[in-house]
Amino acid sequence: MHYALFISTVVAYALSLSLYVIFLNTGKALTGRLGTLLLVTGLVTHYFVLLDRSRGAHTVPYHDLYGAMSLFGWLLALTYLGLELYHRQRSVGALVLPFILIFFVAEHLAPADKLAPPDAHGPLFALHVTLNILAYAAFALAFVLSLIFLVEERFLRNHKLGDVVWRLPPLEVLERMSRSSVLVGLVSITIGTSFGFLWVYRLSDKYSFYDPKYAITLLVLILYAVYFRLAHTTAWRGARASRLCVFNFLIVFLSFTVVNLYLSANHRFF
Repeated sequence: MHYALFISTVVAYALSLSLYVIFLNTGKALTGRLGTLLLVTGLVTHYFVLLDRSRGAHTVPYHDLYGAMSLFGWLLALTYLGLELYHRQRSVGALVLPFILIFFVAEHLAPADKLAPPDAHGPLFALHVTLNILAYAAFALAFVLSLIFLVEERFLRNHKLGDVVWRLPPLEVLERMSRSSVLVGLVSITIGTSFGFLWVYRLSDKYSFYDPKYAITLLVLILYAVYFRLAHTTAWRGARASRLCVFNFLIVFLSFTVVNLYLSANHRFF
């Protein structure tokens, strides 16, 4: 059953990506709607893959690094779908779906994770991890949208206005989508980090507040709060805010990789 679900999810995401690419090149509304429908299908089958994985291992999907990657991909797809429906913009789907597909496939093709996961458990801990991964996914989406903004602005400045550029969302819409994604991330990481500190406080005899992961998480929260504030000002609106968003995600990537795997005593991959 797991293999069938895996193939179904890959096919759904791949077909959705293909349709989004066709929509970006042709602008046919029906193609875009079918792309969205297949994205929803992929989200549903991906959810059952995560559920099947949890039942098979008798643990949560983020039990190891690669399970966390799969959950990240699912939350990235869910966040993008929410933004697409809210802002009524499908043209960036062709640029987001590759990341979703890569994270999903990489989790299944990667070698077994040999490192022991933390022994923490419970609903509070599960909310902490899930909300933080959702925040990472939202920040990743804002990163992609900011890159699209910078590339589109460069094309417009150089008067290279191909059909694809015209079908991308206007710059102001890309800004709004990026801010919406950052807002989702800020709310998620604030609540998730609060749950994390509460969890550590309850187990203070075993875990310490002095961990590099806590420091970099607070740094990420501050950086994105600064971005969200500056992105609404005239002086920073546009390319400057987008570059700041790109820089912020580099810190997120550092947190999710180097800090989790090598510097943190309490955090392995979340």
